[in-house]
Order: sequence, then C-alpha cells, then structure tokens
Amino acid sequence: MSYVTVRKFSLDLKEIFSRGDVKIIKVVKLKKVKQEGKIIEELGQKFRRVTRGSGYKERPLVEEFKRGMNGVIRQKLIELEYPIKY
Repeated sequence: MSYVTVRKFSLDLKEIFSRGDVKIIKVVKLKKVKQEGKIIEELGQKFRRVTRGSGYKERPLVEEFKRGMNGVIRQKLIELEYPIKY
C-alpha cells in the first residue's frame, strides 16, 4: 500500500488497530456496572446497553450480571439456584 499523506496513513492505522479496542472498552465498562441503589430493572437496562458489542454471551454474561447485583439479592439468587435439601 502507498499513502499520499501521513494523515491518511494515520487514519487507516487507527481504523485497523482500534477495532479490538471497542470490545476491551465495552468489557471494562461492563465490569463497572453495579446495582448500588438502583432497582434490579434499572441494573438490567444499563447492563443491556453496556453489553452490546462486548462479545460476552451466555454463561459469562450471566456471571457478569450477577457480579453487578446487590450482594443481598445475589445471595438470595444463589440460594434459589442451589436449594438446600433436608
């Protein structure tokens, strides 16, 4: 390839190497999503927005969602998934 200007070369270089950055940025944002004082529905809405384009699917996505949940709610969910049998 030959380039007429340094600017065109620079733009092409950024285009090629920034493609992977989008996923990395999405994953970092995803790890920062926390429920805090929000209701679970608000967490879900924010989570859905951030996950688009992150590359996360299925089980890892579920684990990330649970990680962002309030600790009390997460514990209740765990108890429901693995009920103790007496």
